[in-house]
Amino acid sequence: MTKIILMISIFFSLTLAADTTIFEHKVEKPASPDNKRLCELFTDKAEKYQATMRDDEYAQVTLQSYKDRAALYCKK
Repeated sequence: MTKIILMISIFFSLTLAADTTIFEHKVEKPASPDNKRLCELFTDKAEKYQATMRDDEYAQVTLQSYKDRAALYCKK
């Protein structure tokens, strides 16, 4: 019985230790070479869409989506 209690306590202590920042490993992604291409793509797409878009809510949301993605890929 004591072995079971010992195993349970070890399991929970290791589980709690794994949740701490000691074991946390953060990796920053380097800037992707595709970001420039995607920036240009979504910027052009937003400009072309805005020139020919309909006048409804769906069109506004679509345009905003293109602008948001352009901003995401164009930032440095």
